[in-house]
Amino acid sequence: MEGSVASDDADLEFDYVVVGAGSAGCVLANRLSSDGKHKVLLLEAGPKDTNIWIHVPLGYGKLFKEKTVNWMYQTEPEPGLDGRSVFQPRGKVLGGSSSINGLLYVRGQHEDYDRWRQRGNVGWGYDDVLPYFKRAENQSRGGDDYHGVGGPLPVSDWRHDDPLSEAFVKAAVEAGLPFNADFNGASQEGVGFFQTTTRRGRRASSAVSYLRPALGRSNLHVETDALAQRILFEGRRASGITFSQRGRLRTARARKEILVSSGAYNSPQLLQLSGVGPGELLRQHGIDVVLDAPGVGSDLQDHLQVRIVMRCSQRITLNDIVNHPVRKVLAGARYAAFRKGPLTIAAGTAGAFFKTDPRLASPDIQIHFIPFSTDKMGEKLHTFSGFTASVCQLRPESRGSLRIRSADPVTPPEIRINYLASETDRRANIDGLRILRKILAAPALRPYVSDEAFPGPKVVSDDDILAYCRQTGSTIYHPTSTCRMGTDALAVVDQRLRVRGVDGLRVVDASIMPDLVSGNTNAPVIMIAEKASDMILQDAR
Repeated sequence: MEGSVASDDADLEFDYVVVGAGSAGCVLANRLSSDGKHKVLLLEAGPKDTNIWIHVPLGYGKLFKEKTVNWMYQTEPEPGLDGRSVFQPRGKVLGGSSSINGLLYVRGQHEDYDRWRQRGNVGWGYDDVLPYFKRAENQSRGGDDYHGVGGPLPVSDWRHDDPLSEAFVKAAVEAGLPFNADFNGASQEGVGFFQTTTRRGRRASSAVSYLRPALGRSNLHVETDALAQRILFEGRRASGITFSQRGRLRTARARKEILVSSGAYNSPQLLQLSGVGPGELLRQHGIDVVLDAPGVGSDLQDHLQVRIVMRCSQRITLNDIVNHPVRKVLAGARYAAFRKGPLTIAAGTAGAFFKTDPRLASPDIQIHFIPFSTDKMGEKLHTFSGFTASVCQLRPESRGSLRIRSADPVTPPEIRINYLASETDRRANIDGLRILRKILAAPALRPYVSDEAFPGPKVVSDDDILAYCRQTGSTIYHPTSTCRMGTDALAVVDQRLRVRGVDGLRVVDASIMPDLVSGNTNAPVIMIAEKASDMILQDAR
C-alpha cells in the first residue's frame, strides 16, 4: 500500500520533502528512505500511475494528449520555427515523464560529462558518473565495464522482430556507418538497435522501478494530487512547503532539506513562485524576493527533431496493423499473451549517431527510426504504409528561458526555447537530413521504399531543407538546464546541487544539467538522482 501523510497537518514534519515523483524524485524517495533513519515525504501533483497505457510500451502514443497524466505545455511562438508554438508533453503522474516517455535508454557521450567537469563541476566527469549509471542498472545482457546488474532499473533489448528496423541498420552500414551493438558502451558512434527501460515487455518507469519496492516502508510517505504552491523560508533557509490537495491547502516541514525534482519546467517555476529567481520578474508578480537569482529559468535547452517519412512498398508497418481491424486485435492478443509484438515498440527501434563534419570530436546527430508514420506524434497514423526516421541535433547552441506568468501555481509558465537560433544549429539539421537521406536510399532499404512522402523530392536545396525544418521541426522532449549547475554568477546550484545563496534547498533533475547531453535524458536524470542521494546522505552526517 502507498504510504500517506497523517491527516493532522501538525504532524507533517519530515527530514526530507521531495517535490515531484518523476525520474529523479522516485530515485530520491527510495534511496533516502532505504536505511529507515530518515522520514521522507514525496509529493506528486498528478495521480497514481494506474492508467493502463502507461505500462504498455507503445502506449506513449496514447498519453501525448492525455491531460490526466500530462502537463501538456506549449511554447511561446518560436521565431525559428515560423512562429509556431511547440507542444511540450511532460509527465504529471507517479513516475513523471518516465511514465509517458519513449522508453529509450541512452546515456549520452563520455565527452558530455567530461565537459561538465571541465566547466568547473568537480565530481561530474564521466569516470565520476559511470558508477551511478551502473548502480541504477539491471542490464539484461549482463554486467561489464560499462553496465551493471542487480540495480532497480531494467534495461532490455527490444521484444519484436521488425524487417524494416533490420533493413535500416544494414542501410546505414552500407552508407558508411559502423555497426554499434551498444550506444552506452565504449563509444556512441555508429548504427544499431536501442535498448529500452522495460521488463518483460512492460514499461519500467521510475515509479515501477524505484518507488513501488519502497512503498511498504513506514518512513516513506507519498502524496498524489498534491500541487506544490511555494517553498517556505525562515530567512534564507528553506523550512517547508505548502501544497494544495483536493481543494485543501496543506503545509509540510522539512527538518533537513527540501529537494525539488519537478523537472526542467516545474522546478524553476516553483523556485520563482517561492521568491528565488530574477528579482524584477518576481516583483512584477507581487512575489517577495528571497534571493535575486537571475539564472533561475535561464539557459533552457531542448533537442529538436525533424522527421523524414517514407512510404513503404510492403504492408509491414505499424500503420498497416493499426488500420486493419483484424491485425490490430491480433497484435493486442499477442501482447496480452506473450508481452511481445508491435505493442512493445518504443519511440525508436533502431538508431544511429554520426558526425555531420569529420572535424568534430564526436557525433552531433542522432537518428531515431520507427516503423510507423504520422503527421504529428501522438496523432493518428497515416492510412498508407509508412515509416519514419528523424534527425536530432545532439548539442544545440540555442538557449531559451522559462518565466512564470503570474503568482498562481496553476498558471502554466512562459516557455521560450529559441530553436534554430544559431547558424551551427541550422547547419547541423540541414547536413543531418542530407546524410539521413543517403541512408534511406541505400540498397538494403530499396525493397521496402516506395517514395519519400515528406519532405518529398522537391525539397533539395539548403534553403528548402531549412524551410522544411522551420515548418515541421518539433521537440524530442528533452528540456534541460533551467537550474544549471556551475560556478559562475548565473549558475543556480553548486556541484552538490545545493541552490546557491540559500540553505536547506537542492534541485535534483534535468534542470541542473550544465548543458544538454548527447542523447536521451531519462537515464542521465536517474544517474543524477542516484549521485545526489549519496551526497545528501553524506551531508546529513
